[in-house]
Amino acid sequence: QVQLVESGGGLVQPGGSLRLSCATSGVFEYGNAMAWYRQAPGKTREMVATIDNRGVTKYSDLVKGRFRISRDNAKSTLYLQMSSLKPEDTAVYYCRAQLFSGLIVQEEHWGQGTQVTVSS
Repeated sequence: QVQLVESGGGLVQPGGSLRLSCATSGVFEYGNAMAWYRQAPGKTREMVATIDNRGVTKYSDLVKGRFRISRDNAKSTLYLQMSSLKPEDTAVYYCRAQLFSGLIVQEEHWGQGTQVTVSS
């Protein structure tokens, strides 16, 4: 059974840093691609960063150079290191896992989200 559990959110001042974690089960045993998304109040959910099982990463232009996505396969955990945070980064951050069979996405799973608030 696939489980995704995010942690690490909180209140931080502008310019500060946070590290989000997504502990997983039932994911890293398979071909997968992982991602962080976020959703601010009144807005649609948007992609923040993705990483595949070769470690290839992609970032939204809004966070490029400030955020870094990484994965620890031994711990089955996904991370998002966020630096130089801005008030507009305030959102609920979600972890997403896609499980592949060959090149086909067989399953997609989401965590429950963790709140990040950037405010002075």
